[in-house]
This record gives sequence, structure tokens and C-alpha cells, in this order.
Amino acid sequence: MRRPTFSLLTVLLLSTLSAHAQEWAKTRLDASPRHREYVTLKHGDRSLQAFVVYPEVKQKVSVVILIHEIFGLSDWAKEMADELAAAGYIVVAPDLLSGFGPNGGNSDSFTSMDATTKAVSGLNPDTVTADLDAAADYGKKIPAANGKIATVGFCWGGGKSFSFATHRHDLSAAFVFYGPGPADVSTITAPVYGFYAGNDARIGATVPGTTDAMKAAGKVYDPVTYDAAGHGFMRAGEDPANTNPANKKARDEGFARLTKLLSELQAPAHSSLSTPASYHASAKKSSATQSPSCHTGSQVAAIM
Repeated sequence: MRRPTFSLLTVLLLSTLSAHAQEWAKTRLDASPRHREYVTLKHGDRSLQAFVVYPEVKQKVSVVILIHEIFGLSDWAKEMADELAAAGYIVVAPDLLSGFGPNGGNSDSFTSMDATTKAVSGLNPDTVTADLDAAADYGKKIPAANGKIATVGFCWGGGKSFSFATHRHDLSAAFVFYGPGPADVSTITAPVYGFYAGNDARIGATVPGTTDAMKAAGKVYDPVTYDAAGHGFMRAGEDPANTNPANKKARDEGFARLTKLLSELQAPAHSSLSTPASYHASAKKSSATQSPSCHTGSQVAAIM
């Protein structure tokens, strides 16, 4: 009787680990022709690992700082970095769990999703800001970069993309996927573009207050809510196991909107990112007529 029980437990464990690994995302990433590498960024006494992907273009391009979900620098986060690189951008995705994993490991050293989310939730906000500064400083110095940087964050990272805009004043734009806004928006200088899920009451409840705060401060904030989609739709919309068609629709429209705005960022200096009709914030709902929504290397970069 013990052997069947052991086999069942083994199957359940393997299934859990497989889901944690997001094999479908890893398979897509492994098939990518784009150059990608891990670099070590240093600030103070800290070493930060970052995943960097380059587009296959001949001109200098903008840099996107990708801020991962509460699930750490997962296979999906790296696959999303590759998708943005395919759209024509250099992507720097810092692993904000660098050195905080078991035995000083990174995101991939955690053996359960629960342990990963607890670790990300417990990160020191000042350390996260310093890490993002290091990633942005590195991105601006990449020889193939044009000097423009934008942040794109998802879930926990969406909130960090928004809050980083209060600190980093050379951002060309901040993109926030289902993340809350900061308490004080007065120091933001970059336009902020929000992407929210209709079936996400927790984050959705914060959007009206953020809209009012950004409008009162005279800031550019353009939120869009995708009806019937759930929190995390950018990942869920790609997952073969997803059962909500609204997630895939929101994912496709959200990615199209993101890359359209990024393309305007990449345009010549006399052009600028589209601003909402009233310049200030205006909440929107997605609709059918709206605009849709050599592989490894190592490098050590000292960012002082």
C-alpha cells in the first residue's frame, strides 16, 4: 500500500515543480534566435544578476527595464523579455532576488512558488530602487542603446515600475501592468501607462484614486482596463493551460498597445509618446476597436 502512495506523492511533486518551471515559456525562449546573456551589475557591495536580450537590428534602440512579477525572474519573465526584444528593443531584466535565495542563490534557487513570493514580498524597497538604478545605468551605457530607457513591470513589478518613476527622472515612460500606484506621485516626470484587468478588484479599486492623484499633480497617466481578464493576464494569456479567452485577448491587445507606445518612444526627438486626449489621466475600457492592446554569455559590469 505504501508504494502507490509514494508514487502519487511523486507525481504531485513533479507536477508542482513543472508548473513552477513554466516549461512552455522555457521552450519558446530556447527556440529564440536572439542573443541573450546574463550580466552582473555591481553597486556598493551588492552584485545583481540581470538577463539581457538584444534585438536583431542594425540601428541603436531604446532600452526596456523589465521588472518581474512577485514570482521572481521566472522563465515567463525571460520569455517576455525576448518577445520585447523581438519587437525591436534591448531588454534588461534584473533578478531582484539576486543573492537572496537559498545558499545565496537567485530566483532559480527557490524550490517552491510560496517561498519565492515570500522572498519578493520581503525585499527592502531601498534595495529594489538601487537595483533598478543599476539596471537603468547599465542600460544607458550599452553601446547599441540610444540613451532612452523605459520601465515595464508586471504584478508586483508593475507597482515598482510606477514607484520607480517617482525616483528616476530620466525615464522616457513607465508601463504598469496590474500594479498599484505610489502614495505620492508629485515627483513623477515620465508619462505612465496602465494596463489593468476587469476581474481584478484588488488592483482595480486603486485605479480611481491613482487617476485623481495623477490628475491633481498634472501628470500624464493613461490607464486601460481589459474587460473580463484576470490579474496576471499577460502571463495567463500565453499559458497553454489558460481557460479564460479574455486573458488571451487582453494579452494580445496589451502587448500591441505596449509595443505601439514603445515605437513612439523610439521615434526621432521631435516626436513624442502619445498623451491622453486631455493630457491628464483618463480611464478607458478595452474594446474591439481600440488599438491592440550564440545564446548565452557572461559579462561583469561595474555600476558605481
